[in-house]
Amino acid sequence: MEPVPVDEEGTAPDEQQLRTTVALSGDSTDIAQARHLAAQFLARVQAEVGLPVSRRAVDVTRLVVSELITNAHKHAPGPVLMDLRIAGDMVEVVVWDSEPVLPVARSADAGRVGQHGLEIVMAVSQGFEVQREPVGKRITARIALLDDPGGAVAGRSPQ
Repeated sequence: MEPVPVDEEGTAPDEQQLRTTVALSGDSTDIAQARHLAAQFLARVQAEVGLPVSRRAVDVTRLVVSELITNAHKHAPGPVLMDLRIAGDMVEVVVWDSEPVLPVARSADAGRVGQHGLEIVMAVSQGFEVQREPVGKRITARIALLDDPGGAVAGRSPQ
């Protein structure tokens, strides 16, 4: 197998438009910056690559980014890395932070105010996983680029 040439950032030329990564420092503008970057990324993928991206996919991706970055800032010391990439008909939102403790969704509690972020992410994503890393953890959420033609709330991959 021939090696694929990469640019200075380690990205293969044909992958450049299908992936973006940002390091977030932990200040108060990170969440808004990450949400904006996610919307820009999906707009660029649609305009430059021609992949269809629904309005719902953009909104859900921004919500997932907001929840994951918020949780990383609340529970992990240090920087946060966010990677957005297209994998087939999904956008993957990958967030790395330095906290080694894996998150656990809490049981339902109608009286609880707040602390529903992980449950929200799991409910609106078509795929969700958490991996422990040598330092910290990596959380990946997968969101369908298109709405479900049948109108299902969570959507599903187009056939």
